[in-house]
Amino acid sequence: MLTVDRITRQFSNGTIALHDTSLRLQTGDFVALLGPSGCGKSTLLRLIANLDLPDSGRINWDGGSAPMPGDIGYVFQDPTLMPWASAEMNVFLPLRLRGMAWNTAREAVGTALRQVGLEGFRNALPQQLSGGMRMRVSIARALVTRPRLLLLDEPFAALDEFTRHKLQQELLNLWCSIGCTVIFVTHSIYEAAYLAQRLVLMSPRPGRIAREIPSPLDPRHANRLDPAYALLVAEVTAAMDELGQAG
Repeated sequence: MLTVDRITRQFSNGTIALHDTSLRLQTGDFVALLGPSGCGKSTLLRLIANLDLPDSGRINWDGGSAPMPGDIGYVFQDPTLMPWASAEMNVFLPLRLRGMAWNTAREAVGTALRQVGLEGFRNALPQQLSGGMRMRVSIARALVTRPRLLLLDEPFAALDEFTRHKLQQELLNLWCSIGCTVIFVTHSIYEAAYLAQRLVLMSPRPGRIAREIPSPLDPRHANRLDPAYALLVAEVTAAMDELGQAG
């Protein structure tokens, strides 16, 4: 589906965020990008979303074709909702920006809210929703265009552990039901091990893909009590420790 081919990104202040970074993504993958702060995880997501441009290297889609509008959904760490707009109007935003009338978009907006369990909160303002519910609205907004690729940049980092666990499971359920490809950025080894089919480990700055660890678990039947989950967490922890020492 997507090939990141030897990307390098250096900012104007001289900081090299990414160096010679390569990644392959197959349709339907659920990949976790894991690494320390400043290693370029968010930068890589922005490059894939075409919100930034690399200094060298290429990003190829399906053998060269560029993504169409709506092919990429992006969920940030902060829900970034319009505080004056209802949940359904926040979800409607990507379609409105594409010139779609509300009467045409209404069904798609309702479907997206229903997918994240918020059909009964269509008219609620963000300040009337909990942190977890606001994040669900943000996810629904990313899903309303039916993207081929869903990018999530630490979406659950600011949530309490109970809500975080619940949304992790809901995200897995969504991934199973809608079949899109997911890249999930996180600092949490436990979260990455629970969610992803592949854990992509990034080195300290300048960031690069240092190692990929396939998960022996089936995310569709994720279980934190599975001994294989504990072994995967231990393997990834040891690998991250080695990368930190090498950095």
